[in-house]
Amino acid sequence: MPDLRGAGDATTLLMILRVCTLLAVCLLLPACSFDNIAPAAPVATATPIDLSAIADAEYSLLAEIYESASPSVVNIEARAEADETTAESVRRGSGFVYDQHGHIITNAHLVNDADAIRVTLGNALVLEATLVGADSFSDVAVLKASAPAERLLPLRIGESALIKVGQRAIAIGNPFGLNSSMTTGIVSGVGRTLPSAELIGMGAVAYDNPAIIQIDAPIYPGSSGGPLLDSRGLVFGMTTANQSLSGEIAGIGFAVPADTMRRIIPDLLTAGRVDYAWMGISVMREEGGYGVAGLSAALDLPTERGVLLRGVSAGSPAHLAGLRGGDRLVDVRGKTVCAGGDLIVAINEYHFDDLDALMAYLVQQKRPGDEVRLLVIRDRRTLEVSLQLASRPAAEGPPTLGCETTP
Repeated sequence: MPDLRGAGDATTLLMILRVCTLLAVCLLLPACSFDNIAPAAPVATATPIDLSAIADAEYSLLAEIYESASPSVVNIEARAEADETTAESVRRGSGFVYDQHGHIITNAHLVNDADAIRVTLGNALVLEATLVGADSFSDVAVLKASAPAERLLPLRIGESALIKVGQRAIAIGNPFGLNSSMTTGIVSGVGRTLPSAELIGMGAVAYDNPAIIQIDAPIYPGSSGGPLLDSRGLVFGMTTANQSLSGEIAGIGFAVPADTMRRIIPDLLTAGRVDYAWMGISVMREEGGYGVAGLSAALDLPTERGVLLRGVSAGSPAHLAGLRGGDRLVDVRGKTVCAGGDLIVAINEYHFDDLDALMAYLVQQKRPGDEVRLLVIRDRRTLEVSLQLASRPAAEGPPTLGCETTP
């Protein structure tokens, strides 16, 4: 290999000579001064993301959605006259325009048993309204007010099935009578369940209201019944309740999903009521880890998804199809659990995780009289069971066959 050390020394010597020559020239020329060399102009450091532009775009989007949707949001006053046992009462809330025929969507708990309903449109036009129909289980009601079509600006109801936690949630309502107020937040939970009869304060059978959307956008008194909008301005829910652990106003907000409204509203428009599909099954409350996922290890279940039957109602579609409730009581983490019942894992090839998903499917996609096919696991064997859905009973049904009672 050749020796390169000499080449390196020559290069270094050449660089020294060049520097000395430059210094000599500067000493001979008076104008050549290091003091006269102007400092380089500072160069602004560009940030990789312009945060102010992002913030401005966010504000502009919210402003546009508000300007577009707020004229469609109405203020509702429902008055119940006094009688021998109760004093006169006034309930105030919100709603939104559904179509240009004067139909308005709001909460059932706001207008149930009202003797007079008054609606104030976003353009301040005050109208008397009548109740077309109300469904206490979903907490959805339809009103009718007579107004010129050009004064009615309907909102579009979107779809809620694909809503994800973290998506933007924009609520517009009339808190404390303050017209068209907007609050914002995110979807903080999906697939929640509310006991509908408890929410409405009725004595009817407490069928649960499934697929409820949980939000952190504040819902104040008077906001209930208003639309819940996405970033495109589409309605993906209707605010229905606020739950606060401290007893104050701020807390967890809930909304009826758009897919439930799309199923309920046409029935209310045509019949004034809703006829729900019913299987006649009894299932243990899944809160606290007592769904199939939480019981699979303790009960040696072959899957962590589905619905474990505690019982079936006598004479119900489930009973007639041969479905079986539990046959023994066992202790799981200090709580008595009914074991040994059929495990339903799919309906019409739709595999679901829990009871809320099964209920949402029945509420949003099925009607009484529909035939369904169930995939059932019994004693670790897989069965396919067909049954015809019936109408939900309005009162307490027949005795449940399973751990609680016998035929």
